Amino acid sequence: MSPRAAWRLESLGFTEVYDYTGGKANWGAFGLPLEGTVGPRAGDHVRTDVPTCSLKERLQEVRASEWATCIVINAARVVLGRLGRRALAREDDVTAEEAMSSGPSTVRPNVTVEAMLERMRRQNLSNVVVTRLDGVLVGLLRHEDAERLLTSAPVLPPAADGDTVEP
Repeated sequence: MSPRAAWRLESLGFTEVYDYTGGKANWGAFGLPLEGTVGPRAGDHVRTDVPTCSLKERLQEVRASEWATCIVINAARVVLGRLGRRALAREDDVTAEEAMSSGPSTVRPNVTVEAMLERMRRQNLSNVVVTRLDGVLVGLLRHEDAERLLTSAPVLPPAADGDTVEP
């Protein structure tokens, strides 16, 4: 929408008006709300409690978590690297920056869970890092969570007479 249209909507009392010119795909890649029936999206089902650390943190400090990974971020929460099992198992006293894999593969929040699960199966991945288009961490989508989400039976609404609808 044009800036003029956005200002007009605001003058009419709309409180959440955006002048966004990047397009629908770009909007979704930033993790902003989308409508439609594409299916569950990765950004809506991530674990946001994934451990994070800064470049200068020591591995001894980072290893305190029970997770087998740690996402290395900056002050703006932009993903810079990732510490996996091998890096976290190192015995030497190094920083996260020295031990991390730089520029880990990431996906956008608007990608469907179904597409991500297919990718995780194909590449034998236990999880994927989900970031916005600007690189800011959204969370970690785990294979087991995606599998559970897509294999659980859908909840059907009750029929008009109060009985459940048979699939």
